[in-house]
Amino acid sequence: MAAQITALGLVFNLLSDGAITVTWGMVIGTAVVLVYTLFGGMWSVALTVSMQMIVIGVGLVAIAWFAADMAGGAGKVIDFAAGQGKLPTLVMAHMPVLLQVAFFGALLSAIMSTASATLLAPSTTFVENILRNLHPGMSDAQTLKAMRISVLVFTGCVLTYAITMKGSSIYELVSGAYQVPLVGAFVPLVFGLYWHRATTQGALLAVVLGIGVWLLFAGSPMLHEAFPQQLAGLLAALIGMFAGSLAPQWVADHKGHVHHFEGSAAA
Repeated sequence: MAAQITALGLVFNLLSDGAITVTWGMVIGTAVVLVYTLFGGMWSVALTVSMQMIVIGVGLVAIAWFAADMAGGAGKVIDFAAGQGKLPTLVMAHMPVLLQVAFFGALLSAIMSTASATLLAPSTTFVENILRNLHPGMSDAQTLKAMRISVLVFTGCVLTYAITMKGSSIYELVSGAYQVPLVGAFVPLVFGLYWHRATTQGALLAVVLGIGVWLLFAGSPMLHEAFPQQLAGLLAALIGMFAGSLAPQWVADHKGHVHHFEGSAAA
C-alpha cells in the first residue's frame, strides 16, 4: 500500500510540474482512495475498478498505437523509454494532450484500483478473523463500523509510513513488503498444510524467529552485507518450525488441547 501511495504522489508531482510536492501528492491521492473506499466499501471498489479497467485498456491501446506509429515500431519506443528512465516523461514530452489524459488516466486507474483493494483486505481480515473472535456477539452494524474504523486507522498508518520512507524506490517498498510474509507466514502455512507433525507451538516459534532474525539482519549493515536478510529470516523460521513442533508441547492447538509429549514419542 505504501508503494501505491508513493506512486500516486509521484504522479501528482509530475502532472503539476512540481507545484504539488510528492508528500502532498501522497496525501491527496490517499484522501481520494480513502473516501470512496470508506463510504462505498467493496461495492464502490467494484464499480470504480470496472470503469478503471476500461480506461486502462482503451488508454494503453491508444498510447501504444500512436507511439509505435510515431516512432516507426514498438521496439524503438521501448528502447527509448528504457534509455530515458521514465515512460511518463516520454508521454508528456511527445504526445498530444488527449493521449496524455488517456495515459495518466490509465496510470492513476491502475494505482487506485490496487490501492482501494489493498485498503480493504487487511481491515476486513482484522475484523473478521480477530475482532469477531474476541467479540463474537457483534451485530452487522457493529461489524461495519469496526471495518470503517480499521480502514481509517490502517490508512493513516500507511500514509505515515510512506511519507517516512520518502526517497525509497517503489521497488524497495514492494520488495520489503513481500519479505514480511516470506519470513513470517510462508513456513507456517506450508508446513501446516503438508507436514502432519506441525503444531501450533512450531508455527508460533517459526513466526517469532523468522521475523526476529529478519529484523536483526535488516537493522545491522554488517550482518545484512554478509548474508541476505530475507534468507536468514526464512532459515530461522524453518528452525523454529522443526524445533517447536518436535519439542514437548506447551502451547494449545486450535481445539484448545495442550499435548505434553517428547518429540521422539510423537509418531
